[in-house]
Amino acid sequence: MAKKPGNLAAMKSRAAKSAAAVAAPAGHAPAEPKKPRTSIPEFFRQVRAEARKITWTSWKETWITSIMVFIMVIMASLFFLLVDWILSNGVKMVLEFVSGM
Repeated sequence: MAKKPGNLAAMKSRAAKSAAAVAAPAGHAPAEPKKPRTSIPEFFRQVRAEARKITWTSWKETWITSIMVFIMVIMASLFFLLVDWILSNGVKMVLEFVSGM
């Protein structure tokens, strides 16, 4: 069912409000002023300060994590070996059944 044509002035008013809302969305903060550029020595001081915050794992943690990864790789390999074996035997059975008909 088609809508009846409305009041032309009301339609223009709604169109103007929609255009204004699209042009300048509400809730956006005004653009922040640009921050002054950091000097090169200050930049390297900040980099060194951030680098001091880095923590490295101990040798024991690295060793344990490596063993865990190795175990997971073996488990995943066995899983995919089993799935591959099941699927290949299933395909062989289907092909033998089809060729026997």
